[in-house]
Amino acid sequence: MVEFFHLVLHIDQSLGIWVEQYGAWIYLILALIIFGETGLVVLPFLPGDSLLFIAGAFGASGLLDPVVLGAILLAAAILGNTVNYGVGRAIGPKVFEKDYRFLDRKALLKTHAFYERHGGKTIVLSRFLPLFRTFAPFVAGVAAMNAVRFQFYNIIGAVAWIAGLITLGYFFGNVPIIKDHLNTIVLIGVSAAAVPALLGVLWKLLRRAPAGK
Repeated sequence: MVEFFHLVLHIDQSLGIWVEQYGAWIYLILALIIFGETGLVVLPFLPGDSLLFIAGAFGASGLLDPVVLGAILLAAAILGNTVNYGVGRAIGPKVFEKDYRFLDRKALLKTHAFYERHGGKTIVLSRFLPLFRTFAPFVAGVAAMNAVRFQFYNIIGAVAWIAGLITLGYFFGNVPIIKDHLNTIVLIGVSAAAVPALLGVLWKLLRRAPAGK
C-alpha cells in the first residue's frame, strides 16, 4: 500500500522502475488507479490527470505502448463510471438525507447542483474536473439518469479525457522544461482536487456579503 501511494505521488520517479520490475503488470496498476478515481467515491484524491499525462510521456519514450495504454485505461475509465453510476442508482435519493462517513457530503451536493444545471453534459465535463469526475456518475445514478443516455456521455467523456491527456503527454511530456518539473505537475494534479471546494466556500462568502450590508 505504501508503494502504491508512492507511485501515485511520485509517478515520474517510480513509473520507470515499476515498468522494469513488473513489466506488463504496470498497465493493470495504472488501470486500477483510473478505475479507483472514477469508480469509487472514497478515492477522489487520486491524480488521474497527472497520471495520464505522465504515462503518455512514458509511451513516447518507449517504456509503454501508447495504444495498449490508451485502450486499457479507456476501458478502466468507462467501467469505473459505470460501477459508480450503478452504486448511485442502487442507493438512490436517500443518500442526500443523511451523512455517510465514506462520502464527502459537500462535494456530493456541489456535484448534484452542477448536474442539475448541465444535465448529461456533466458526465463529459466532469472528466476534466478533479473531484467532480468522481462524484458525477454517482450523482447521475442517484438521479436515475437513463442508462443508455449515461453510457453515451460516459464513453464520449472517457475517450476525450484518456486520449486527450495521453496524447498531450506523448508529444509534450518529454520536453525538457516539462520533464524537469513533472513532480510539480503531479502535485498540482493532487492539489486541484481541493479547488472546487475552495471555490464553493468563496462563492458562499460572496453571496452572503450583500445580505450583510
